[in-house]
Amino acid sequence: MAETDSNTPPSTKNILIAFAVSFVVALVVLFSFILPAEFGSDPLGTGELLGLNVLGQEENPFEEQLEVHKSDYVEFILGPFESVEYKYLLDMDASMLFSWVADGELYYDMHAEPAGLGEDYAESFEQGTGESRMGSFHAPFTGIHGWFWENRGSQTITLQLHSSGFYVNSTVFRDGGSYERELLTVTD
Repeated sequence: MAETDSNTPPSTKNILIAFAVSFVVALVVLFSFILPAEFGSDPLGTGELLGLNVLGQEENPFEEQLEVHKSDYVEFILGPFESVEYKYLLDMDASMLFSWVADGELYYDMHAEPAGLGEDYAESFEQGTGESRMGSFHAPFTGIHGWFWENRGSQTITLQLHSSGFYVNSTVFRDGGSYERELLTVTD
């Protein structure tokens, strides 16, 4: 059996083979894992297969708004089988925080109508019955966004709505008519 000398440097051919193999492995790692996870680019489809594409979809949490921040408080008294609709005019991507609380159960429908298209194109986001809802809303399109509440019971119910957001104005729809409410900016 021939003895190998451990002090002999590798041949140029072995160095080139090792370099080529490591280069190919590096390319496979780059295209299979790094590009999908870090940059959201998935040329081989492995990012989607392994769930790595989500990691590369960074979003900037800062959103500049077109409107001045406003706050609102409104209270409605709803007798048996009375209803009210209250909506805010929001630009696309405008946000608001809200809390509404009633002293009895109400039917509610949180919905919106795209600007210029009318109620035939209204989109409902949440319907149900309850005494309160709290949360945030991010307008998916420019238009009027808000709630329809209806007292389906036999007792009078008081409803209070607090909100804060980047809306333009608000409108009350009640008893077959409508009127705008003036809202305060945070600088008022």
